[in-house]
Amino acid sequence: MGYLASTQFSVVRARGRPLNILIMGWLSEGNVDESVYTRVSDPKIGLTEKGLEDAEQCGKRIREMIEKDKVHNWKVYFYVSPYRRGVETLKGLGRAFERSRIAGMREEPRLREQDFGNFQDREKMRLEKAIRMIYGRFFYRFPNGESAADVYDRITGFRETLRADIDIGRFQPPGERNPNINLVIVSHGLTLRVFLMRWYKWTVEQFERLNNFGNGGVVVMERGYGGRYSLLVHHTEEELREFGLTDEMLSDQEWQKYAKPGELNYDCPTLNSFFSHFDNDCGDEHENKINSSE
Repeated sequence: MGYLASTQFSVVRARGRPLNILIMGWLSEGNVDESVYTRVSDPKIGLTEKGLEDAEQCGKRIREMIEKDKVHNWKVYFYVSPYRRGVETLKGLGRAFERSRIAGMREEPRLREQDFGNFQDREKMRLEKAIRMIYGRFFYRFPNGESAADVYDRITGFRETLRADIDIGRFQPPGERNPNINLVIVSHGLTLRVFLMRWYKWTVEQFERLNNFGNGGVVVMERGYGGRYSLLVHHTEEELREFGLTDEMLSDQEWQKYAKPGELNYDCPTLNSFFSHFDNDCGDEHENKINSSE
């Protein structure tokens, strides 16, 4: 079995395929003192002492989660954002694992936090964030920075790399490949939400409903019965509703629990949100008229 995690983390699970763990970001210096952003570049902002302690505790929780499977030859592989707080989170998580349990790690710049535009002016940033809520959280681009749509584009590239790594099994040398690999992605809040949006093909409207899991919150994408990854295997419906999932999104997660890799959900749960004129009775009546005229 396997897991995938993030400074937000994610987990996914499958026989012969990893379990992915996505976890929320830890308490950083910027969370405690926003003025830090005016004098320290975002990539150089580290964790607080509490954040470091929380990362170590989370590493222990991840290990407990893995060991519940009663599989003895499991290993973990890490993808990490190059931001300082991401690397510090990785070091904290890693304390829970011996060297023999760590298959490897890769620094992945595409997992970096959304770029808010270099050094920040506190009052200007508050105004920009207020404007973003009016304009739309997905498409609003910060001056000299990124929009969530920009993050989506680079996360799409990372997703393809991740899928190739999973399909080929590039976490260990060919002669040492172990199906019980747990993938841990160490990233950031918005980046994590965009990753989930891209993975599950959520719409922009659905993305804008999502909330952070909070500092240190864990999102687990676990392999279902057919081999696809679902949030509903590990999480409760209540947890996912708090995260922002709608009835339609939960319905799709239920389908993910039983579907096989490569299958598509042809009973698209979001169809009616785009085509509101559907009326089954009228549609059937119209089709019958067409058929009777042939």
